[in-house]
Amino acid sequence: MRIHLLGICGTFMAGLAVLAKQLGHEVSGSDQNVYPPMSDQLRQQGIILKEGYCAENLDDKPDLVIIGNALSRGNPEVEAVLNQNLCYTSGAQWLAENVLQNKWVLAVAGTHGKTTTSSMLAWILESCGYNPSFLIGGIPLNFGISARLTNANFFVIEADEYDSAFFDKRSKFIHYRPRTAILNNLEYDHADIFPDLAAIQKQFHHFIRTVPSEGLLIAPENDLALEETLALGCWTPVTYTSIQGQGTWNADLLTSDGSHFSIYLGVHWQGEIRWNLTGEHNVRNALAAMAAAYHVGILPKDAIHALTQFQNVKRRMEVIANKNGVTIYDDFAHHPTAIATTLDGLRQHVGGAKIIALVEPRSNTMRLGVHQHTLAASLRAADLAIIYQPDSHSALTMANNTVVYQTLDEVVARIKNEIQQNCHIVLMSNGSFSGLHLRLAKEL
Repeated sequence: MRIHLLGICGTFMAGLAVLAKQLGHEVSGSDQNVYPPMSDQLRQQGIILKEGYCAENLDDKPDLVIIGNALSRGNPEVEAVLNQNLCYTSGAQWLAENVLQNKWVLAVAGTHGKTTTSSMLAWILESCGYNPSFLIGGIPLNFGISARLTNANFFVIEADEYDSAFFDKRSKFIHYRPRTAILNNLEYDHADIFPDLAAIQKQFHHFIRTVPSEGLLIAPENDLALEETLALGCWTPVTYTSIQGQGTWNADLLTSDGSHFSIYLGVHWQGEIRWNLTGEHNVRNALAAMAAAYHVGILPKDAIHALTQFQNVKRRMEVIANKNGVTIYDDFAHHPTAIATTLDGLRQHVGGAKIIALVEPRSNTMRLGVHQHTLAASLRAADLAIIYQPDSHSALTMANNTVVYQTLDEVVARIKNEIQQNCHIVLMSNGSFSGLHLRLAKEL
């Protein structure tokens, strides 16, 4: 079958393309923005990429078109699909019908930490010989690819609450029907499609309703938004995680930066984890992944051993340069909570060393100004925070450590004046940041 994907360079769609290719289909795709790391992954898999959207991309009349949720009516290629009466579907529906059937699905949902937690869980299963299939919204460094299909029974998936397609406004995760489901956290996000937190909670409640009574839900202790969601109706056992709390799975921090901690299951000590990751958020991610792995039969000691070998995810505090006492990190954080936890973890790790945070507020929620009053507060752990807004018309609430620039030349010039020995520069964006990563690495 010839399958063509619209929006193929999105993290979810790129993973679908890989799975379709592994199923033996002839796969192509188009996207307006073709850039690494997903474009590199797709080309390595022998998948044909077409830059830009146009009716001509469909001249070979594919048997099926999978339309990504970033595409809407008025897009020339979408209009061509409809006008030519081509068979089309959403990525989530195709995945459910062609890949997830009869699998033990382990889904990781939540506002933050989905990619990292999914990667941890997939690696635990892999390390323990379970040979899982997976589709993750990033590239786990332990695997070097964002998706794969095996003959094993287990499928780990990053379960996104964003809508499925212009013709299916249900959240993508409604299609997945997991047996094991992690609910990492719940905050207001995706302001372009959700009017308020209650609307997101409704989708999460629909997701919860799909988990069987013999399955398992895993949630953090004391997350009010999740507790309210569970109170709408829950027919599945819930296991709670905590840090220095009362959860069934509990961690005691042995260092303030989260790089060393003990694991308890109930009152019983299971072992310790030392790793290169920082921040309490990653400790919480680890607890959730271990709880999910335990549900399929993996002992805590084996999960702990696997996590000590976990290499994180591409673009999650990934060190892209370390020269002359200056370390440059690439990070995907784009929500104030994720920004704050990432920088707080780095601050705990580096002590009094200088931290410069560069933020590109390009998510739909950021562009709509929803976080304009909380972004500055999320950057408090940085000595200097630079916000890059080339085309913004929204007014940000500023802090003493924060500046806004509209050109990359201004950004680079300011950083050159600020760098010193033992300096840490964190670039935070859910896009390409206009190639600033490579430019800084070269110029510094």
